[in-house]
Amino acid sequence: MISTVIPVLNEAESLETLHAELSAVADARGFRLDMVFVDDGSTDDSWAVIRRLAGEDERVHGIRLRRNFGKAAALSAGFQAVKGDLVMTLDADLQDDPKEIPAFLEKLAEGYDVVSGWKRVRHDPWHKVYPSRVFNWLVSRMTGVELHDHNCGMKCYRREVLSEVRLYGEMHRFVPVLAAARGFRVGELPIEHRPRRFGYSKYGVHRFLKGFLDLLTVVFLTGFGQRPQHLLGTVGLGSFVLGAVGMFYLTCLWIVSRLFSFMEPVSLSDRALLYYSLAAMLLGGQIISLGFLAELITAYTGRDADTYSVLESTSDAPDERPRHEDLALQRTAAHHDDARSNDA
Repeated sequence: MISTVIPVLNEAESLETLHAELSAVADARGFRLDMVFVDDGSTDDSWAVIRRLAGEDERVHGIRLRRNFGKAAALSAGFQAVKGDLVMTLDADLQDDPKEIPAFLEKLAEGYDVVSGWKRVRHDPWHKVYPSRVFNWLVSRMTGVELHDHNCGMKCYRREVLSEVRLYGEMHRFVPVLAAARGFRVGELPIEHRPRRFGYSKYGVHRFLKGFLDLLTVVFLTGFGQRPQHLLGTVGLGSFVLGAVGMFYLTCLWIVSRLFSFMEPVSLSDRALLYYSLAAMLLGGQIISLGFLAELITAYTGRDADTYSVLESTSDAPDERPRHEDLALQRTAAHHDDARSNDA
């Protein structure tokens, strides 16, 4: 079973075409497919189209959110409803081609847990393409997860990844980073990016600022989420030591000026270094205290959250689902099951 999760925001014109393309790929390849459309507060006829598709095709499942909560929330709602062991996400604007799905599954069968699409040739305005490339480069450098296109909406996951990675805010673009931090293998696949046929892009320039702030959050969560004092304490201790060195220098200068008559007495209140040193020590102390509070919060709220991810266990039954499925065998079995059903 392969599940597709499709966030929808005012895409009524493209939904029937997307459904037809998904159905054609599933029928041609013999996939068992369910399609989850999540209406994220659309103001057009998107929900009416989704309801009609669900009434005509039992593979279609629609979810309607009360208002626009954002793409991460829509994906989370869709992930809760999926039935398949493999989950595809793609946008509803027809720029992602469903014909790429078999390639994603073949890439996943190579041993990956997450496969992210790479729109090598993009059909978007230049003022979106070039800032996006800079952002993707920055994410790769800061997180160590080398992908050309972190923002691509077309991705494929093993279901266990989604059970361990929690989405909120605008974290949907960082799922590969969060998955890699849990030890999952992340791969990339070049895909075709089609020109937009209907509607308009829902993303503006403001998303890059939000994306950078989210990136800082992800770097903190993946690097110091379970040990915040290691970061905050280091910064605070550095600031405190710097201020202490300045105060020690001023103290020595004041003592020397009092001991030797040939030196003019030093007035510390006239020295800017005094105020800088005091500020650095106070700031350092506050940051260290903040680190202790963060450690307390982590200790009490993180008791029920696993800080590890298990790949396999010797207690697993030998007939349980294998780690990396042979997709060719799956397809053959599916065709045989269909043939037996038809004979019956």
